[in-house]
Parts: sequence; C-alpha cells; structure tokens
Amino acid sequence: MKISVPDGPQQDVHTGQTVGAALSALGIPLGSDILAAKVNGMVVDLSCPLSEDATIEPLRFDSLEGRDVYRHSSTHLMAQAVKELFPTAQLTIGPALEDSFYYDFAYERPFTPEDLEKIEARAREIAARKLTITRRELSKAEAIAFFASRGEQYKVELIEGFPDGESISAYAQGDFVDLCRGPHLPSTGHVGAFKLLTTAGAYWRGDERNPMLQRIYGTSFPTQAELDAHLARLEEIKRRDHRKVGKDLDLISVQDDIGPGLVLWHPKGAAIRLLIENFWREQHLKDGYDLVYSPHVARLDLWKTSGHVDYYRENMFASMKLEGSEYQLKPMNCPYHIMIYKSHLRSYRDLPIRYGELGTVYRYERTGVLHGLLRVRGFTQDDAHLFCRPDQMETEVSRVLDFTFFVLGTFGFTEFEVFLSTRPKESVGAEEHWTLATSALEAAIKSRHIAYQLDPGGGAFYGPKIDIKIKDALGRSWQCSTIQVDFNNPERFGLSYIGEDGKAHQPIMIHRALMGSIERFFGILIEHYGGAFPLWLAPVQATVMNITDNQRGYVAEAVAQLKAAGFRAEADLRNEKIGFKIREAEKAKVPFMLVAGDREVQGGTLSVRGRSGANLGSMTVAGVIDLLRTEVSRLRPDVHPT
Repeated sequence: MKISVPDGPQQDVHTGQTVGAALSALGIPLGSDILAAKVNGMVVDLSCPLSEDATIEPLRFDSLEGRDVYRHSSTHLMAQAVKELFPTAQLTIGPALEDSFYYDFAYERPFTPEDLEKIEARAREIAARKLTITRRELSKAEAIAFFASRGEQYKVELIEGFPDGESISAYAQGDFVDLCRGPHLPSTGHVGAFKLLTTAGAYWRGDERNPMLQRIYGTSFPTQAELDAHLARLEEIKRRDHRKVGKDLDLISVQDDIGPGLVLWHPKGAAIRLLIENFWREQHLKDGYDLVYSPHVARLDLWKTSGHVDYYRENMFASMKLEGSEYQLKPMNCPYHIMIYKSHLRSYRDLPIRYGELGTVYRYERTGVLHGLLRVRGFTQDDAHLFCRPDQMETEVSRVLDFTFFVLGTFGFTEFEVFLSTRPKESVGAEEHWTLATSALEAAIKSRHIAYQLDPGGGAFYGPKIDIKIKDALGRSWQCSTIQVDFNNPERFGLSYIGEDGKAHQPIMIHRALMGSIERFFGILIEHYGGAFPLWLAPVQATVMNITDNQRGYVAEAVAQLKAAGFRAEADLRNEKIGFKIREAEKAKVPFMLVAGDREVQGGTLSVRGRSGANLGSMTVAGVIDLLRTEVSRLRPDVHPT
C-alpha cells in the first residue's frame, strides 16, 4: 500500500506496517518529540497498524491534537501512581483539558497535600521506567470480567452502558490497565515535566445524587522550562481571579443568604455596570435598534410554543401556579420579542426590525458548575433579535459582525476566534432552511475577510450560528458573542409580513448577543485588566488627597470641579501620611492620584500621579480635566466607524 506525509513523497510499505514504522520508512526519525499521528485525518497511536493507503501527519506537542494525547497519557501516569500508592482507590474517568488534565477517583477520604507530593513523585518515577504503552481490544463481556476482577466497579458501570457487540479498548503500561479509547504516547518516558496542581470533590457523572469522588488536577509539559512558565501564568491567573479581585475592590458578592449563583452588585461594581449598559444602549440606538423591555415571567404555554419546554427544560426553574395557570421564570428573552413583532401587521418595507434588550433571565445551573460571575443562575443578556427578509439576511449578519468587533474592541479585546457552527443531530427545521442560513452566515464572514473554523454539529437546535471567542490579556479564549439564524420560531409562532406581491411571507429571525451576559462579561473584564480598568470604565477615575489639613478646602473644591466636568472623583481627607494614601489608591486601582500640598495650593495646581507609579508633574484642575477627557476619548469612541 502507498503512504505519504502531507505535501511529501509517497512510499510503498506492507499492509499491517505500524504508523511509527511507516514514518521511519518516510525518513522521519521517531524521536521523543513525535507523540502520535493523524492517519487520513484520524489521530492514532504510533503502534497502530495500517490497512490501506494513507496520508500520515506526525503529531508533536506544538499541535492541539499532540498536546491532547500528551495530557491524556499524563492522566494514566497519575492514575497508575495513585493505584500503586492507594490500591483501594477505584478508577473512574480522567480526560485531558486545554492545558491540564484531571482524574476522578473513588476513595474513602480526600487526598491531602502530602498525598499529592507522594503521587507526583511516584508519577515521575513511573515516567523514568519508560514503560511501553500498549493497546488491547476486548469484547464487552471480556472487558466487564477483566475490570470486575480488579474491583473497578465504576469501569464496569461504564462498559455496561456501551452497545452490545462493540469492541472495547484498554491501554496497559506495566501492571496498570485502564479502559480508554486512546490514542496514547508510545511510552511513559515521553512525559517530561509533570506537576499536580490541586484537588476537588466531584460527583460521579456530574450528578449530585451519585457518590462524591476525589478529583486530582495536574499538568505536564515536555520541558521543565515550559512547565515553570505555565505555573507562573497560573499564578497570574490566580492573582487576577475575578472572585478575589471583585471582593478586594468591593465590586460584587455572591452570598449564601441570597442563594448560589445570584449576584449582588456593590456600588462600585454597579457603577461599572451602568457604564457598560449606557454604552450598549447608546450604540444600539445609533445602529438602528429599537430598545424594548419584557417581564421576568410568562405563562408556561409561551415556552411550550417556543420549544424551550421540549429542548431546554432541564435548564429552566420549576414553573409556578398562579390563578389556575402555570407561569415560568424566563430562561430566554426571544419569545417576548417575537410577541412584540407579532403585535402588528408587518410589511416588507418595515423590515429589517431590530429589537434590543438588556434582559435578565434565570436558568437552573447545578451547584457544582456555578463559578463566581462566569456561571450563575440569574444574569442579564445583552440580547437582540432581528426580523428580516431572506434577501436581507446576509447584510444583517455582516452588520452584526462589524458591530460585534467594534463593541468588543472598545472594551480592549483585539484578538478573536470565529467559528461557524452547523446543524446538530438534535434539531428542527427543513434541510433547505439550514442550508440557506448556513450559506448566508458563511458568506457574511467571507465578505468581511474574517478567518474562521467550522464547528460541525455545533449549531443551536433551531439554526446554525456564528460564535466569536475573545482572547484576554493572558491569552485565554472566552466564548462571548453569538449570531444565530432561526427559521423555527417564526414558524412556531406564525410570524409573517406582507410581501411586495401582497401575499404573506415568513420572516427570518436572527438571535444575537455581543457580550453574552453582563455578569460573565464583567468577570472576564476583571480578569483581563486585573481590576485596573481603563479610565472610562474605572468606578473612581481620580482620587484627590491632601498632605495636611491646610489643603482640605482646596481638595474639596478640586473634586467639585472634576465632578462638574463629568468625572468620577473622590477626596481622601483622612489624617494619614500621603504615602499611605497613595498606596491605598494604587491598591484600589484608581487611574489617577492628585496630590495637594501647600506648594500646589499656592500655585493653583495638583501633583498628578498615575496608578502605575508614573509622576506626570503638576497641572491645574483644568489641565487635569483636559488630560482625562483626552484619555477617555482615546479609549471610548462615540460611535463605531460603520
């Protein structure tokens, strides 16, 4: 059979030749840097035998697939170490993550920091043994019998759920064997630098009705230098954690007395939220949207018509009975906007219609997945729904793309990943509608010369979508913006407009969010800036402070002038040393500190200091106002360029 590497020469090899041997035949030496390979697009072990003509792409750590294999094998390395040290621990599951991995164990007690040290040392020892990792194929009955004989009841439960007649794979390294699809590294010796990070509790299969397991997180890299750099990055992520920064800066809180996943916005956090919302409203009005408001509850029948009861019930709060009818806390805003559209007869001349709302919704998220502002139960979507004719769809999507990048750019995000998500298995609607909508989304992306990736099957149940991920200051990707085409709801609700031909036609609906939700976006902003918000978003833009009591009146007058000019300024008149006041303002991330002593009073100036420690010299209050205006104008445009 014929084998080749992408854009490389072909080579004839015997059927049954392993992938590793085939690469060697192609002149690619199998050093420790080659971890696995893609054969005709499928990731496999280097020991996998070839059965047909193949294009083979070697995978190294610099590829997403290579890192996934590396970290997946690292979970087995950790699991083997746990089993050698704690033989009664039962194996459950252990996936690779983006830059780490974890494994869940059923054990009679939580693992301690001392346990982690022992496990990590043993894992390094196992790596040094350079154990060959081999794949085994078992029947369902053989797999059940094998893992039952080892007392691995969680593995048995998993296998029992597999279809009958399906071949089941397991991987062995020395005496350790784990149920796994693979692929894996050639040997444990391929794992270089290895570090365990933390432990946590996790319910079996994510269900709180099931037993609590012990989860161990870890990470691994080919070299110690790469691991050290990653650990330093983790420390920076920890320092920027929005839950810690939000508490330190007195921005938000989530309190048990209120309920999990429900956020309290403190005055400074609320000030930032108001700025975000005002900017959102201003720009939407300038971009041709009409702003609407909708109630927090509706009859359950509304959610039956929209399909949410059928497709989204597990994420909705329980309904409530009122006056003989069932009512539902809203999980989405879209049915309300549909009903506003439906309240009048519409003409083709009226379209497109764009409704925007900062609408608060409520979704039941399990306690185990709640996470500060990033995963909550009550949140405000920056929601909009567009109703348009088929011939307007591509133009409207293009406008939304431009608007999205403008808004995200204003908040300081300049790197994006764009995904076009296509029809999932569980979906509704005619195939021609899906094809038309997907083509329009793709055409809009291409018209803006935007690089994108396909996400097959990642669309919503009612239509395809564009998802936009932003990259923060630490290079992490966050899903925020989405543009979704919907033929389903206009049909379900019987929406129409009168066309140029005098007949009724069905409009197309576009669901669209730019920030996703105010809560989650604020959490991302906190971590992106580490709490040091740009001047236009800072809750306090300047603190004016006196050196002695002699300047109290002068400071008060300076603050009054700054406030009259529209800036958020406050006075620090405490009987403390000026160095202490400056340090306190720096800790509070105040962009500018304005100091007044006797010399400044006599000269009618203020000594200006930036939060980074830069000394900007002396300025009059008018000069400070000009400085602040220039900085705000630079960072916060009045309107997007389209």
